[in-house]
Amino acid sequence: MRIGTTLTHYIIRNQREIAGASGTFTGLLNDVSVACKKIAALVDKGALVNVLGSAESENVQGEQQKKLDVISNEIMIEALEHNGHIAALASEEMEGIHPMTAERRGRYLLLCDPLDGSSNIDVNVSVGTIFSILRAPDDATEPTEADFLRPGTEQVAAGYCLYGPSAMMVLTTGEGVSMFTLDRDIGEFLLTRENVTIEADTKEFAINASYQRHWDDPVRRYIDECLAGEDGPRGKNFNMRWVASMVAEVHRILTRGGIFMYPCDRRIRAQGKAGKLRLMYEANPMAMIVEQAGGAATTGTQRILEIEPEELHQRVPVILGSRNEVERVTSYHG
Repeated sequence: MRIGTTLTHYIIRNQREIAGASGTFTGLLNDVSVACKKIAALVDKGALVNVLGSAESENVQGEQQKKLDVISNEIMIEALEHNGHIAALASEEMEGIHPMTAERRGRYLLLCDPLDGSSNIDVNVSVGTIFSILRAPDDATEPTEADFLRPGTEQVAAGYCLYGPSAMMVLTTGEGVSMFTLDRDIGEFLLTRENVTIEADTKEFAINASYQRHWDDPVRRYIDECLAGEDGPRGKNFNMRWVASMVAEVHRILTRGGIFMYPCDRRIRAQGKAGKLRLMYEANPMAMIVEQAGGAATTGTQRILEIEPEELHQRVPVILGSRNEVERVTSYHG
C-alpha cells in the first residue's frame, strides 16, 4: 500500500478482502489509535501538565504506579467503552476485567499494558502502549475473565505504540507487520513501512546484566559466549543494549535485528513467580508481532503463543527476536 496511507484507510482496505467484515474491527483499531494519540500528547508535555512522578499507589501486582500509568489506563477505558466495539477490556493496571454495558457490547476483547516502561517516564526515555485483540465468544452474554484465557495463537491482532522522538504505531493482523508514524500536524498515523522483517542473525542482545548472579546456566552460557566476542565460540563481537521498556526493545529488534531476554532466574523464583513479564499484556502481543516479522519467541522451553493461560496476570520468561539466536538459547535450555 502507498507510503503515507492513513492507519484508518489501511485497515479499511484490508478489511474489504474479508468476507462478512462489518467495520467493527476497523472501528476498534481506530479507538485504540485515538487513545494512543492522547497518551502521546501527554508524554510530549510531561512536566508541563503535571503528569510525571509517582501516583502514590500500587497496581494489582503490587508495583508502584506512576501518574501516567493511571491516566493512560483511564484514557484506554474512555476511548473503548462507548462505541460498541468490544465486550470487555483487561489491563495490567486493573485486577479484574472491565465489561461493557449490554447495549454497548461488541464482538472483541482487548488486553493492554497502557504504559509499558513507565519507570522511564521521569527521565524522558521511550515508553509505549501494548495491546492484544481477541474475538469474544459468540455465545457469551456476560464476559468473564475465562473468556480472555486463550493462547496467543488466537489473537486476531496485536500492536504497540512507541512514544519516542516520534510516536509510532506498529500493527499486525496476522498478515505481516506494518509501521505507522504519527503526523502531529494532521493528527493521523501514516504508513511508513510495510512487510517488516527481522534478520535471522544478529550481533546485538538485550538483557538486564545486573541480575547475572541469579541467572540459570543456559542463559549464563549464552551471554558468556556473546561477551567472549570474536575470540570465543561464536567468533564474532556482540553489542549489548538495555532500555527497560519492552516496546523500545522490540522496536529496535524490528528495525535492525537483535534478541531480547527477560528470563526467569533464582531471584524471581524466590518471589514465587514464574517470570517477570505478563503473558497476556506483553508476551503474547509482542510474540505475535515478532513471529509475523519472521522472528521467534519462546520462554526458553516453549513457544510463547502456544501457552495455555491459567490466569489474567500470569507471568512468563521471555526470549524473542532474531530467529537463529532465539533458537540457540532455547536449545541450551533443552
